[in-house]
This record gives sequence, structure tokens and C-alpha cells, in this order.
Amino acid sequence: MIDDLDLGFDEAERGEKGRHRRSFVRKRNGKSGGRGKTVLALLLAMVLLGGIGGGAFYGFDRIQNYFVTPDYDGAGTGEVTVEIKQGALLADMADALYTAGVVKSPKAFIEAAAENARSKNIQPGLYKLRKEMSGSHAVTAMLDLKNKIVNGITIPEGRTAKSIFKLLAEKTKIPVKDFETAAKDPIGLGVPDWWFKRSDKKKVTPSIEGFLYPDTYEIPPKATAETILSMMVENFLTVSGQMEFADKVQSEREIAPYEALVVASLAQAEAGNKDDLGKVARVAYNRVYGEFPCNCLEMDVTVNYYLELIGKPTKRSADMTAAELDDPKNPYNRKLRGLPPTPINNPGKEAMAGAMDPPKGKWFYFVAVDKEGHSAFAETYPEHERNMEKAREAGII
Repeated sequence: MIDDLDLGFDEAERGEKGRHRRSFVRKRNGKSGGRGKTVLALLLAMVLLGGIGGGAFYGFDRIQNYFVTPDYDGAGTGEVTVEIKQGALLADMADALYTAGVVKSPKAFIEAAAENARSKNIQPGLYKLRKEMSGSHAVTAMLDLKNKIVNGITIPEGRTAKSIFKLLAEKTKIPVKDFETAAKDPIGLGVPDWWFKRSDKKKVTPSIEGFLYPDTYEIPPKATAETILSMMVENFLTVSGQMEFADKVQSEREIAPYEALVVASLAQAEAGNKDDLGKVARVAYNRVYGEFPCNCLEMDVTVNYYLELIGKPTKRSADMTAAELDDPKNPYNRKLRGLPPTPINNPGKEAMAGAMDPPKGKWFYFVAVDKEGHSAFAETYPEHERNMEKAREAGII
């Protein structure tokens, strides 16, 4: 009997995708079964199932699901909180809603989102929704900001981990000490151990610095220091993965990703304007890996990073003493050969892009020359001195 039914309903399901298999579902007289065959097959199936007994309607319901997306009707009841994680795709959102009992099937939400052009505006965060909502009602509710639980904290680009801990503590009332304790185990927070390797053979002590991606975060209820820092690390891994940061710096820069992350942090600290991020990264590479006499950075920002680490106030370069500038006990000494031990802050996407793919140039020097923070770059020191004179005339230094 199944052979006589000829599985015509399979043809309707496949549509255009099943064209290359149509020879398997044609009638014996060579004519196409078409929609009429599908209806006939379903009617015969209903008669057969009815003859078997009432319990067989469960089987028919299963068959129906191949043709109709399981979906609830209406706006739902009760209340449930659903978290949409940073970097979640539409399918991830659908799974989260289905798991929470909001929609009857992931497909119901995905199809409703596909029909709503505004669905691309759904943001990560926490939402107050209802259980047993139709897919379209769920999409509409998530686009209504009244249903979004707002507890946002913005982490600016270029903040040090120590500074970020203070900011998070102020906003969440979680003690700074909790963040400091959690940060002692960056691998436990989600940073893969392969990040802590260097091509220059310098020993790496795993640090969270550089992996707390600057962004706006929705802090979930009852969050801990560990969950918040883990969320930031996860965001870093998502963004760097989308950029193919690790792969590209290894193949194109021929250095370890960690070293490129250090350079991104240097560019973030030194560039006064985002237009110069890549050029500053190029200067760092030229000084450390090029023909710069000491193969050292000679960037005062590394000194300030150390001062902050040991609890001292940071200073303008002009106010730094000779002892501070060239402290032999400082592992971030600006005259030490090579890159510093760790990133010196947490760089944003543009700084990472600049370190991943810097513009070509033989620059060793740069100085800010206008009040918008743009720098002039030089290959030689005499040229740099002329740029410094321009900066003085502009009142920058």
C-alpha cells in the first residue's frame, strides 16, 4: 500500500530542491502526481490511521509536523526571563527561547524573524517574555525595548584591567577584590592556553590583560565577578575569531597572536586618533622586529602601565623622572629589548585590526601635531625633530 501511495507528499515538501529526484515519485503512466497526489496520499493515510485506532492519531500528528511548523497562538501567559548571549545567531536565539518554553519550536521563531525585517535589530541581553508565545509575538516582544532588562555597563577601549575592575565594582557593587581574585585564572575564565605563547621565546605568565573586550554589557541578575569577566572574555574570542586575528597574524606577521595583541594595546594607548592606530602598530613592529638600534619600544605608556600596576599615579611623559623612565626593576621598562610581558590595556576592534594588518611604512618615530590627535610619522630622527617643531607651534607639546 505504501508503494501505491507513492510518497507523493514527499514531493511537495522538497519543492524545487527535490527536482533532481522527481523520477522517483512519478505515476506509472509517466504523468506527474502534483498537488492532487499529495492530497490523495494524506487522505488515504488518514483513513488508514483511523482504521488502526484512536491511538494512531499521535502518528498522524507527527506526520503533520513535516508540513506545519509547530507554533503557539497568541501572546502567551506568565513571565520568564531569557538571556540572549553576546554574539548569538538567530538559531541560538531560537534555541534559547525554545528551552525557556517561550516558543513551541525553534523553527517558529526563525520563520517569524525571517518575515520581520526589523528582527536584525534584536540585541543581546536579558528579556522579560511570556511562556507559550507565537513566534511572531516573540519577535515583536524582543523588538520592544520595554521588555529588555537594562543593566548596561560600557567598558571604553584602552582601559587597563585594574581600571575595569574599579568600574565594574562601582556599577555592580561587587568588591574589586572579587574581580582581582577571579582574574588570577584567565584560562579558567575562558582564555585558551595557546594564547599565552610567544614567538620571541619570552616566558609568559598568563594575565587577563588584553582579553576584557571593550563593549557595552548587560549584566545578568546575581552575576558574579567570574561570570562577568567570563562574558567579556567570550566576547573577545567571538570578535577576534570573526576577524581571524590569530590566523592572520601568524601567517602574515609571522608572530604569535599574543604579541600582536600586545602591539594592539600599545597602538590603543599611543594613537591619539583612530586613523593612526595601524601606523602606530607599524612603528612598534619596526622598532622591535626591524632595524631600530635597541630593538626596544621606547614608549612611555609602558612606564605608566607599570606605575598603575604598583599603585602609583600615572604621569605625563614630561613629568616622569629619569629613575621612573629607566627603572631596571620595571619589567615594562621602555628600553628593554622586545615587546613587554603582557598587553598594557584592553584594545578595541580597530586597534586589533591595525595590529593585524598595519599599513606599510619604515617609520620609527611619531608625534601628535594637532588637537584632534593626529600624528606625524618619520623614518629618521631629523625628520622627527621637524615634526616636533610643528607640534610645538601648534601648542601640542
